[in-house]
Amino acid sequence: MKHMKWNSRIFLALVLGFLTTARAETDYVKTIEKWRSDQEADLKKETGWLTVAGLFWLKEGINTVGAGPDFDVRLTDNFKKGKFGEIELKNGTASFKVEDGVEAQSDDKSITTTIQLVSDEKGKPTQIRTGSQTFYLIKREERFGIRLKDSQSKARLAFKGQHWFPIDESYKVTARFEAFPEPKEVMVPNVLGGKFKMKSPGLLKFALKGKECSLQPVEEEDGKLFIIFGDKSNLNETYKSGRFLYADQAVNGEAILDFNKAENPPCAFTPYATCPLPPPGNGLEVEIKAGEKRYDH
Repeated sequence: MKHMKWNSRIFLALVLGFLTTARAETDYVKTIEKWRSDQEADLKKETGWLTVAGLFWLKEGINTVGAGPDFDVRLTDNFKKGKFGEIELKNGTASFKVEDGVEAQSDDKSITTTIQLVSDEKGKPTQIRTGSQTFYLIKREERFGIRLKDSQSKARLAFKGQHWFPIDESYKVTARFEAFPEPKEVMVPNVLGGKFKMKSPGLLKFALKGKECSLQPVEEEDGKLFIIFGDKSNLNETYKSGRFLYADQAVNGEAILDFNKAENPPCAFTPYATCPLPPPGNGLEVEIKAGEKRYDH
């Protein structure tokens, strides 16, 4: 009798353990599915990357704005009135003047005079809006440009949805964080052919699919680790220029890397983004079949 009671206890413990594990796995899958759903909603919103419809580098002096090939900053065909206005760039300062008789808004207020454009370099830029289109000033290294968005862009209207690998918890790993004595300045290449100056706090070292791996993250303003990486899956299944991964700050020398959240950079959806590329050393000699697949335009 005692032997039967003991066996029953063992059986019950095994069942409870199985149910706890299954519940944890289900909760994990639901968490990743929710994260992916939020990612797609953010991509599709009226100000998301799918709306980016143009990138125009400004020259010193007057830059004309309007719909058609003769303008320096070319609005989409959704603007029907020809010339929209002018942007003057002078010694690193840009100002915008709207054409007479044309309606334009900034911060939901009509523009009637020349206004100075604040770039995105240090926060929220000045946005100029007409109809479904919005543009603002960006600064990349020493160049100033205009990024154009159109909520009725062809890319947004024709969006087919993101594509993901099945969720696989084995791609969630604990990395050993080896901090530098002081954050290092690193030169991260970008799609423009230039380099971004970023700060790296250290190295992340981990094992994945039987291979020892190392990645160098850079720091975001909110303290998160931003990892720009490539891997063998870029050849056929994932975005060829690499993917992004974000992680929380390391705690007690460890950081969690969940490659089920590896995502495409904005350049996968629009040719008008200015994405960073994987820095030297961030190309992994392993195929990571997790996270976001290549987008089929």
